[in-house]
Amino acid sequence: MTVYAIAQLRFTDRTAYDRYQLRFMDVFRRYQGTLLAADESPQLIEGQWDRDKVVLMSFPDEAAFRLWSESPEYQEISKDRRAGAETVVLLAKGLA
Repeated sequence: MTVYAIAQLRFTDRTAYDRYQLRFMDVFRRYQGTLLAADESPQLIEGQWDRDKVVLMSFPDEAAFRLWSESPEYQEISKDRRAGAETVVLLAKGLA
């Protein structure tokens, strides 16, 4: 079953985050994910939002997501993401 990873980020150190972003696609494309959106100015429709960026990714299933997110390559570059942004990540199951 398809899963969707939704990341909401608040930048704390843009230089560190930019290092992460430069290396992200090189690591991401080795896995089965699809990057659906990465927006630093999403349109707020309802409620309050205190973040700077939203990222939406899909994976064929949770195992594929975990293979990517727990991989040594991703763990290495994610040090800069953690240094550069406060991040909330949600994993949502698709309907089909």
